[in-house]
Amino acid sequence: MNISPLIISFKVACTATILTIILGIPFAWKVANMKKGKGLIDGIATMPMVLPPTIVGFFLLLLIGKNSPFGKFLLQFDITLTFTWIAAVLASVVVSFPLMYRTARGAFEAVDTNLIYAGQTLGMSNFTIFRKVVLPNTMSSILAGVVLTFARALGEFGATIMVAGNIPGRTQTISVAIYSAVQGGQREQSYAWVAVIMLISFGSIISMNWFSNREKGNSKGVV
Repeated sequence: MNISPLIISFKVACTATILTIILGIPFAWKVANMKKGKGLIDGIATMPMVLPPTIVGFFLLLLIGKNSPFGKFLLQFDITLTFTWIAAVLASVVVSFPLMYRTARGAFEAVDTNLIYAGQTLGMSNFTIFRKVVLPNTMSSILAGVVLTFARALGEFGATIMVAGNIPGRTQTISVAIYSAVQGGQREQSYAWVAVIMLISFGSIISMNWFSNREKGNSKGVV
């Protein structure tokens, strides 16, 4: 069995997860501390989680497609994003971002404000408080969000096939490979890929539950 879909899937999911962490955690911290407009920003950030993935892919095509202003700009340098693994990464980032954002934001809002006030009393900067107070007290929840984000990025299909297509060896992820195998009547191959993705998903769920239970244990210890 050709393992290129597995390699591409991990490549896309790992890259998307890293980008989602970089974007999602600071954004979640910012929104958690907003006084006004939190509901509007939260709705916009969470929308990809409730929209059909094909709709997400459609909007991505409008943004990065060859006929979009950004796409035309890139064409001047002979750069095309659509139907590349980078497009698959962008699709995975968009659909998995709400999971990282919501998990991190919930963890940040659950931090005891007295700890933050104590840090301010000691003259710590906001960044120092975030790094030395907030992150250590929310790390288990954030790691659970990272696992959930990775699993979502790994299994992304709708938006990916819209913007990255189904090119074997280039953009064909496991989910797309399953679709192709079913369409082509290759049942054994589809069963094999389904088994792989289920094992990975099950492992992700076990990891997420472990981090969640660890967070609960730490909370009881603090009390």
